[in-house]
Amino acid sequence: MQSKAANGSKFIFVTGGVMSGLGKGVTTSSTAKLLQLAGYKVSCVKIDPYVNYDAGTMNPVAHGEVFVTDDAGECDMDIGNYERFIDTAMTKDHNITTGRVYMDVIRAEREGKYLGQCVQIIPHVTDAIKNALCKIASGEKLDIMVVECGGTVGDIESLPFLEAFRQMELELGQPNTLFIHVTLAPVLDVVGEQKTKPTQHSVQELRRIGIQPDILAVRCKTPLSNDARRKISLFASVEDKCVISCHDAPSIYKVPEVLESQGILKVIAERLGLRRSTPQWGNWKAIAESFAKYGGIVRIAVVGKYVTLPDSYVSVYHALSHAGASIGNKVEIQWIDSEKFENGDQQRLAMLKNFDGILAPGGFGKRGSEGIIGAANFARANNIPYLGICFGFQLAIVAFARHVCKLGDVNSSELEPNTKNPIVDFMPEQRNIHDLGGTMRLGAHDIAINPKTIAARVYGSNAIRRRHRHRYEFNQKYLEIVSKNGLVLSAHSDSGRRMEIIEIPNHRFYFAVQYHAEFNSRPGKPEQAFDAFVKAAAKS
Repeated sequence: MQSKAANGSKFIFVTGGVMSGLGKGVTTSSTAKLLQLAGYKVSCVKIDPYVNYDAGTMNPVAHGEVFVTDDAGECDMDIGNYERFIDTAMTKDHNITTGRVYMDVIRAEREGKYLGQCVQIIPHVTDAIKNALCKIASGEKLDIMVVECGGTVGDIESLPFLEAFRQMELELGQPNTLFIHVTLAPVLDVVGEQKTKPTQHSVQELRRIGIQPDILAVRCKTPLSNDARRKISLFASVEDKCVISCHDAPSIYKVPEVLESQGILKVIAERLGLRRSTPQWGNWKAIAESFAKYGGIVRIAVVGKYVTLPDSYVSVYHALSHAGASIGNKVEIQWIDSEKFENGDQQRLAMLKNFDGILAPGGFGKRGSEGIIGAANFARANNIPYLGICFGFQLAIVAFARHVCKLGDVNSSELEPNTKNPIVDFMPEQRNIHDLGGTMRLGAHDIAINPKTIAARVYGSNAIRRRHRHRYEFNQKYLEIVSKNGLVLSAHSDSGRRMEIIEIPNHRFYFAVQYHAEFNSRPGKPEQAFDAFVKAAAKS
């Protein structure tokens, strides 16, 4: 076992009980933010117990957004939360799945590295988990790593990871490890009081597998009552000061303040032997406050394929809110299923006139694509600010070619393989790829922006670097005809092989990007395309 290879790093393990969706990711991010504000070098890791190698092939409606890292990782959406809170780029190694661990173990077994041993969950799988965590902590020279375990205590899938955490506490010692357990204190309407039994049972389940939590982060609608806090402390064998109320806040960026007001950082410092336990807030409180107070409202229609689960576009949501908060406006989003506009019904499309801006996010496949094409054209024809992301970029080009260039049978070959005019086509290097996982054009690429364009004004630079996730691209055989008709392709990458940005100069704001701009947005530092889009929409 190589736990000692962490080179002095300390570990905070965040687990969850009772039910999913309690906010472990926000608790993890907020804890990391407080430690960062106290002057420590911190990062986060997300454990996902599913057997998929990564999130890349998972349906976003079932699992939420696929977040892409600079180094081409297709990760769980909580990686995006970590980046937004601590403003630190994660790598694909920061998202560990059962599939990745087992692949590493099986590869080592095939290479004979276990020297004929019978390979087992304990110690081989748990050792692989510990080694992965320690490798990140050591390689990044972290003071503290905050590790979030997905799922809930009691899930069979999580057991190897929880066992690995238990072993790390034993091997590294209590001053180097700490457990935060996120639970729930619901209020039943018929009773009207906060119930502590779900928390009690969840802690019992955790203790049954050998882990005693140091801190309980209790999710509740209103602040945890003194009676509930005392009862939880007594039955869970956790000090009263270590029972933290995680009640609803005006925005997730206020959660670090909620936790710190109850002394969580002092408890962590005491348990881990840290010298500094007071956060230096800098401009964080002002940034968080900007999401709670608004002077106006901007209404944005997000027309996409996966809107039944808004988490499918969680980074788009945050990027819009970052941009709105920066100008003192609340962005109200209406998620509209693009299938609603599939038949090109102009009366249905007319509802988009009620919005200050239209955004078409990423996506794949034919279903709902004609609706996005219709929305993109409606925004152009009616001078409504438009922002297209990836799929929304490609389909905006299709819409322009059909309605302005009057090209017949124009489409993306993804949607119509036999189209006579494939203005969006399969990338050449993708043609011989058959596996779906991890094979798209992924990760960060350098982008050159043409001078004296809207893009140059938006970004204030002639060079940016942004993250991608696509297989199809603009077919440059059509560059001359779309340019003649007024569409400006204002940025490129890969020495001109790929077009990255389109714009229409005589429009209030018509801008679309092949990359996923949303992944680079931060609270207090909105991504420039989103910032320009929301500012244009606010002038409606």
